[in-house]
Amino acid sequence: MFTGIVIATGRVASITEKDGDLDLAIEAGALDLKRVAVGDSVSVSGVCLTATRIDGGVFHADVSRETLVKTTLGSFAAGRRVNLEPSLRAGDPLGGHLVSGHVDAVGTLADLFRDARSWRLRFELPQALVRYVAPKGSICIDGVSLTVNEVSGRTFEVNIIPHTHEVTTLGELAVGAGANVEIDLVARYLERLMPQARER
Repeated sequence: MFTGIVIATGRVASITEKDGDLDLAIEAGALDLKRVAVGDSVSVSGVCLTATRIDGGVFHADVSRETLVKTTLGSFAAGRRVNLEPSLRAGDPLGGHLVSGHVDAVGTLADLFRDARSWRLRFELPQALVRYVAPKGSICIDGVSLTVNEVSGRTFEVNIIPHTHEVTTLGELAVGAGANVEIDLVARYLERLMPQARER
C-alpha cells in the first residue's frame, strides 16, 4: 500500500529480458534503500513492484507480461526518470490517499496548459473507468496522488502545483503520452457493495 506521495525520482538503469519477462534495474536516486529489503514493494511510476535484488543504490524488480501490457513499463528505456515511493509502514503519515499500485489503465494526456503558476493537465480514460472518477475525488497518475478538478465525457482534469511539477515526472509529460492511472479504491469497493446492499 502507498500514499501517492513521491519520495524521490530515480532512473531506469537497465532492462534485461528474462524468458519473456523483464528484469528492471532502477537507480534509486534520493530514495534511501536502507528502508527497502528484498521482497518489499516499491511504487515505480505508480506500479507496485517487488524488490528482488539490491546493489548499492540500485534495486531490481521483475516485471511480468501482464504488467508490461497493462502499464507504461513496457515502453520504458534506460535513462528514463521514474517516480518512486516505498510501501507505507505503520505510523507513516498518509499525506495523499490510499493507493495500491495496481494500475487500472494507461490514460492519455490529451491537453496541458498553464493556469497561473500551476499546470492543468487533461487526461483521457477508457470509457469503462470514467464512472469511477469524481470532481474533487482522488486519483493516482504515475504514482502521484492528485485531486480531480473536472470530469467531462471520457476526460478529467487535474492541477499540478509548481512543487509537484518540479519533484515528479509529471512535468515531463507531453500531449499524447501515456500515464499509469489508478482510480480511487473507495469508488471501486462502493460499486461492489451497492448491489448487495440493495438486495437486503
